[in-house]
Amino acid sequence: MVMNHRKKLVALAAAVMLTSSLPAAAFAESANIPAAAAASGDAAVSDGGMDVPAAVKVSKEKAESLARQMVKIPKEYTLQGASLSADALAGGKRSVWGLDFVYKVNGKNKGSIYVRLNADNGQLLDYSTYLDNPSAKPTYPLKVEREKAQQIAYSFLSDIAPTYKDQVKFNPEYGAQQLPPLTGEVRHTLRFDRIVNDIPYVDNYIELDVDSEGHVLRYSLQWDDTIKFPKVDAKLTADEAKKKLIEQAKPELRYILPYNAQAPSKPVLSYDMGAFAIDAVTGKEVQSGYINPSLVSETPVADKPLGEAPAAVNLTEDQAKKAVLAAFPIPSSAVFSGSSYYENTDESSGATVANWRLDWELKNGKETVGSASATINSRTGLISSFYSYPYNNQAVSAKPALSYDQAEAKAVDAVKKQLPWIADELYIVKRDKSQYDPDKVPHIDSYYFNFVHKINGATADYDNVNVTIDANTGEVRSYDASINPYKYPEAAPKVITPAQAIEKWMTYYRTELTYYLTQNYVYQGQPIPVEKFKVMMAAGEIQPTDVEYNTDAQLIYRLVPRQLDESIFLDAASGEWKNRETGDVTQLEKPKATDIDGHWAQRQLELMVAYKALDVKDGKVRPNQIVTRGELIKMLVLAMNSGRSPILYGASEDAAASTSFKDVGTKNQYYVYIESALQQNLIDIGDGSFNPDGKVDREEMAELIVRALGYNSLANYEDLFNISFKDAGKMEKKGQAAIVVGLKIMTLSGGSFQPEKQVSRAEASAAFFRFLQTRAELQEAPLRN
Repeated sequence: MVMNHRKKLVALAAAVMLTSSLPAAAFAESANIPAAAAASGDAAVSDGGMDVPAAVKVSKEKAESLARQMVKIPKEYTLQGASLSADALAGGKRSVWGLDFVYKVNGKNKGSIYVRLNADNGQLLDYSTYLDNPSAKPTYPLKVEREKAQQIAYSFLSDIAPTYKDQVKFNPEYGAQQLPPLTGEVRHTLRFDRIVNDIPYVDNYIELDVDSEGHVLRYSLQWDDTIKFPKVDAKLTADEAKKKLIEQAKPELRYILPYNAQAPSKPVLSYDMGAFAIDAVTGKEVQSGYINPSLVSETPVADKPLGEAPAAVNLTEDQAKKAVLAAFPIPSSAVFSGSSYYENTDESSGATVANWRLDWELKNGKETVGSASATINSRTGLISSFYSYPYNNQAVSAKPALSYDQAEAKAVDAVKKQLPWIADELYIVKRDKSQYDPDKVPHIDSYYFNFVHKINGATADYDNVNVTIDANTGEVRSYDASINPYKYPEAAPKVITPAQAIEKWMTYYRTELTYYLTQNYVYQGQPIPVEKFKVMMAAGEIQPTDVEYNTDAQLIYRLVPRQLDESIFLDAASGEWKNRETGDVTQLEKPKATDIDGHWAQRQLELMVAYKALDVKDGKVRPNQIVTRGELIKMLVLAMNSGRSPILYGASEDAAASTSFKDVGTKNQYYVYIESALQQNLIDIGDGSFNPDGKVDREEMAELIVRALGYNSLANYEDLFNISFKDAGKMEKKGQAAIVVGLKIMTLSGGSFQPEKQVSRAEASAAFFRFLQTRAELQEAPLRN
């Protein structure tokens, strides 16, 4: 018989039917309970009906009634718990009800709905829902695309928050998925920003999640009506602000590690520049980027290397123990309590790492007064960590014996001793010493320091060294060192200039005018800076009730990054944008094909171009060109992996040993896809050649698709199928052809399958689009062969 097109539409569970009356609210993947609802506030009540001591206008019973009405909670959902808490606002606080509704079948939780309401006016603040429905399946293409989801979201907030709907504006960039989805399991995250004085205040908004079936899964109203916004008449223009931002930008050279699935990771020199903001009136910086080079010392801990890099060794436990005892202060009275040895392969470098973990008990006579431990690389002798924990059973002096500067010198000495060969590459991070002022901060028992690793002035993002010094004894209490054994050029490589880096980054960021909240503190009638407030609080000099505070809204211009479908970095040498995970060259603007408008497979081709399964050269995708074996495998693997590139583990420095096919090296653009297809048994090793540039015929594509669906074992039983193809006698894979034709993934031409006909790029794209549809429709799949 010919295999029928399987559309196994399984009936939804009873819980689904119960919630189907919700206007747009029933099918969530997980409950999303805001932290504020769980925090204790003025009072808390359970479902047991205890009296609420707090004076709120909306009772628990009224809150439950409003919640059931607003989001149409079915009666089968019972109120399991309720809490009354307080949200802090800029100008006060508000009382909030948190209500947890559950639906149970035979004692098992099958669904829950969580609601937060303003306890003073009944306004819905948050809503989320969870449904345990393992039989639910996605549909492809999506029933509801992002544009339709926006209409559903606006209709929902018009019903639920009519007071706010005219004060918001849809943010088209937030949550926008740049790549079209390859699965029906999609959430559209939509945000409506608050507009004040025709300016968006992006920290107040209404946010919703709408799934591809059109259900609202989550709703959140983040809003503070107590904020006072200034009316600014004179401010910088957008062009003036951009100029100021460029003047104050601080690009920094950093070594990063792209995750390169084709080979072990190697450091790449990048130019990084964090987003920051300036005052919209004065142009002065008010929000720093995440990179702050000014905190790092300008000089290293030594002006030259103080020793040689560790040589290859193979430490025994006793040798490892002696090395730790020689390096760090473990008293002779300490008792060695055990060790463990372990090896593992570092996936980023491909090297095998072997470590000893050693433990001691600190003793005072027979009494255990603390513990110590260390980890040491048995192949290099490098101590990567040391911790000493004396139990706090002794009095702490009012003032530490060591000053901050003395402790810093101790930390620097420890680093020089442990890492002498890179002493000229380690820079200490400067701290605000007021945090350790003994006149203001009581009970200082230790000082904490960290160091960054710079090679020829560029920070190694992945390396770090941290040291804690005992404030009374001056001993090292903890030490952590992560220094990767990568090779770097002896001299600084030639890179683009900082000005060129800024110019590139300004094409990635856009300039946005918005409001920014600042807290002002007043103590004894005098304003105090926030830093002083924190120090005085930490010292116990003042209590929160001693200080008056207010919140001002400040108008700022800020840099906002593009919404991209990939994480990127700027290569400092070439000035090119590259993918942060793979290191491949990419671009901010995605290429668009000019030769597929009006083509019968336009949508399918656009999908493959978006995922870079097909390349675009000179603006053309060449839809009628014969697809190559490499392109076809990439289409298949991306389709099976929801558009994500596969990850290959255990890559070796030996390129030849890392490849399964002799004609597909690690540098080949299809290497990771071909290796992934082999691992998933979608292709066979054969004679050891793959021929990635070879052409593909229809029979070969049919077999690939059937293997991806998991039906290849079934296809080998040809007697199960009524194969009536006119050209069946020319075929070796009759069962596979019967399946793809039966599922309408591939079609016949005049009753013939045409197994030897080569497949065009357009035909391959269309076949894999239908593969995605069919995969979503099939509820169950046998084990892949």
